[in-house]
Amino acid sequence: MNDIDRILFEDEAMIRDYQAIGRTWFLKGKQRIIPTYGKHLGVKLVGTLDYETGEIFCVEEERYDASVFLEFLKKIIVKYPGQRIVMILDNAKIHHAKLLLPFLKEHEYILELVFLPPYSPNLNLIEEFWGWLKRSCVYNVFYSSVKEIRNRVQTFVAEVNKQQEKVIDRLCTVM
Repeated sequence: MNDIDRILFEDEAMIRDYQAIGRTWFLKGKQRIIPTYGKHLGVKLVGTLDYETGEIFCVEEERYDASVFLEFLKKIIVKYPGQRIVMILDNAKIHHAKLLLPFLKEHEYILELVFLPPYSPNLNLIEEFWGWLKRSCVYNVFYSSVKEIRNRVQTFVAEVNKQQEKVIDRLCTVM
């Protein structure tokens, strides 16, 4: 078996356009009201957390299905050329689709998928990143469009990637 160059935690997340009130203080009887425009749109993300470097790699997609996941895997292979990658992920149906088999067979020496036990999101380290992103970007804030949400999410990911030591300390350490 080859040495492992990358351990990536992969997952999908939806940043919805209806905002939520997160932990906040307000005067009694003066609860903060966050407006909404009643549509169920948002930003769909597919991403990885690099366990060693703390880098977040994230792409936005229109939907989640096996073909989208396959294209994401292709992007991962391009992003880390010539490296042996172990990707840790959940058991979503799109991760087990027959459509993936030829690609996985072709790249079996450089990409290995390791599936977490069912109902164990606490073992997927990128889940904590999604929570951090949501708390930082959408809690207690109103955006008038999905484009505004998209811009804020992209800015957040870029900011986080400039502080990879902070990401490692926050997401990649075992307590």
